[in-house]
Amino acid sequence: MCGIVGHLGTKGSLNKVLEGLRRLEYRGYDSAGVSFLSTENKFLHVKKTGKLANLVQALKADNFDAVSCIGHTRWATHGKVTELNAHPHHHENIAMVHNGIIENNHDLKAQLAKSGYKFSSETDTEVMLALIVTAQKNGLNFFDAVTDSFKKIHGNSAFVIYNNTTNEIIALKKGAPLVCGMHSVTKDLMVSSDPYALIGMVDQIYFPEDEVVCHLSLKPTAKISFYELDHSASNRFTTKEQGMNLDITEKGEFEHFMLKEIHEQPHLIRSLIQFYSGPGIDLFSAIKKINPKHFYITACGTACYAGFLVRDYLESINRIPATIELASEFRYRNPIFNEGTVGLFISQSGETADTLAAQSLCKKSNVKTLSIVNVDGSTLFRESDFNLLIRAGIEIGVASTKAFTQQALTGRLLSAALTGKGIDESLKKKFQLLADRIDELLKRSSEIKYIADNIYHRKGFFYTGRGVYYPVALEGALKLKEIAYVHAEGYAAGELKHGPIALIDDEMVNIAIVGPELYEKTISNIEEIKARRGVIVTLAPANDKNVEALSDFYLPLNYSGLEELSPLYANVANQLLAYYVAKNKGTDIDKPRNLAKSVTVE
Repeated sequence: MCGIVGHLGTKGSLNKVLEGLRRLEYRGYDSAGVSFLSTENKFLHVKKTGKLANLVQALKADNFDAVSCIGHTRWATHGKVTELNAHPHHHENIAMVHNGIIENNHDLKAQLAKSGYKFSSETDTEVMLALIVTAQKNGLNFFDAVTDSFKKIHGNSAFVIYNNTTNEIIALKKGAPLVCGMHSVTKDLMVSSDPYALIGMVDQIYFPEDEVVCHLSLKPTAKISFYELDHSASNRFTTKEQGMNLDITEKGEFEHFMLKEIHEQPHLIRSLIQFYSGPGIDLFSAIKKINPKHFYITACGTACYAGFLVRDYLESINRIPATIELASEFRYRNPIFNEGTVGLFISQSGETADTLAAQSLCKKSNVKTLSIVNVDGSTLFRESDFNLLIRAGIEIGVASTKAFTQQALTGRLLSAALTGKGIDESLKKKFQLLADRIDELLKRSSEIKYIADNIYHRKGFFYTGRGVYYPVALEGALKLKEIAYVHAEGYAAGELKHGPIALIDDEMVNIAIVGPELYEKTISNIEEIKARRGVIVTLAPANDKNVEALSDFYLPLNYSGLEELSPLYANVANQLLAYYVAKNKGTDIDKPRNLAKSVTVE
């Protein structure tokens, strides 16, 4: 969701914060701003709507430099997209940025307004600032004012508050991502909502737990201290050395991050099987000991569709019942937990608010929790009993591609481990074959581009699949919606005649995913759409003359030998199709409107 970056140092503070915000643009935002102490000891605030480039241009006009700074990229929740609503919010010597939602903001705002505070924005964030300012006027020092105010708010939030007078930062959070770090040589202190913002600028990273106060100060020496809300020293944080590579945040030869990440998949597949066949093999041992009898697989969006494939692996290979759940619904429906139930949570960021809430529900019910997650040290990673990293590297494109593939394949490896046979040579060869087939498919991108060039102007798109290809239909439609801004729906092909077929005409496109499984029934469903003049695009077995004759556009795929991994092969074709349709539409492919990479609010 929104991006936070803060810095304390001796020089270059503004540039460091702007660079951090640039790296967080992938998370999605609609305005940006900074508050900083200039080298001339002036406390300044600059905010702009739109892209970060607008803010950078405004700052360059006056050639500012700073010794301390906090910055923010906002994704609007409360209040319109305006400069007044953009962060940071400030009052006299205090400036503050915030991710999350203050759920009781209306009641608090009414009380504060009644006591005389003048609000200047429509945001819930300003309520926290008003609480701090009011507490200071009532005699509390800065630290006490922040902690006292934090106790009064409800909901999941992360706050970074800068005091211009004392040149210190206090950061704290509940149910939202927050990290801080220090460079051992330069003594730069930084804080952010995402560790990727700090690559190369710190060499030590700290992940505080909920309600831990992070105090960043340069006096008497540069130091980050951790406290509980009652002022006692806290050890509720984890630390790791900064080991990420800045190169992964660059597009290289590719026009978009999304295209780069699609092309990374063959290498990542090979690396995944190599890791879990070697140094990562012991991660499965403890999981096997819990002897799972039932899985609740819980996730959101693309991760949920990957979960459908994981469910199929667990049920078909292991014969362990598995239920797929949307995290936003699971947490509210009073699920039944029996002995042997395991909560399996899938997430790219490990910070998705609904998924974290669902995981917390399982923990409170004494259910063992297992994550399939991309970010080592994320909240989901820290809170789960067991973790399987998907090892996808940072995914910049808002529309997830490589993470989907790695999530599903990590689930397949979990299934292999639970059989007791482990990862055998047959499975290793299958992973290698999948990587090779995707490599071949990527070299045929021009064929997929040709299809996109001829269908992008149509009014709507139905993705259909049966059996193991149904989740790929769901994911394919989601990708197209996300980046091309067109109406697209994914359906189990047999469901079309139960209502959706009423929409079919010569302006509707059916992307039909055809595999060896349920082949004849899938062909019958295509015939139904063809009879109603729908435009037929098939992703189907190679050298299939029947399918080719039915199709307006036919992309032959070599499924041979892939078996249960076939859906992941077909899905790469869907990713490329969405990409080229979006290019024809002229949309912002890496940062689609209204979307955020990591949804950290409910």
